[in-house]
Amino acid sequence: MVDVAEKPSTHRVAVASGRIEMQRQTFTLVSAGKAKKGDVLGVARIAAVQAAKRAAELIPLAHPIALTRVAVDFKMDKKTSSVHIAARVECRGQTGVEMEALTAAAVGLLTIYDMVKAVDRGMTLTDIRLEEKHGGKSGVFRRGAR
Repeated sequence: MVDVAEKPSTHRVAVASGRIEMQRQTFTLVSAGKAKKGDVLGVARIAAVQAAKRAAELIPLAHPIALTRVAVDFKMDKKTSSVHIAARVECRGQTGVEMEALTAAAVGLLTIYDMVKAVDRGMTLTDIRLEEKHGGKSGVFRRGAR
């Protein structure tokens, strides 16, 4: 692990996103809340929050961080039969929360897969990526900004 003891404690924010593509009938089940296992997006939201809180247990050299906020939003894309996730993680600390946001996005999507895999094993998780981060010495990162 990198020593962050001398770094100043600042407000840190990271946003990660991703999406899961599925068959139209699967998308309809998720959208309508009719999956056999229950509220797919509700469970995926809880899973994503839990994942952000436990990122340091999963990623060997990540620092355990006291998070101050985890927000998870989903957007349904009927045209592509996909669900987009955005996970925003915040803390006041000495190191960033990028890994927590990325872990939240990935686990949220994995949970969607798990909840409807009985009807669609061909779903594809894609585009898991950091969208933005700020706070700390390295400054601001925004995907697409130059």
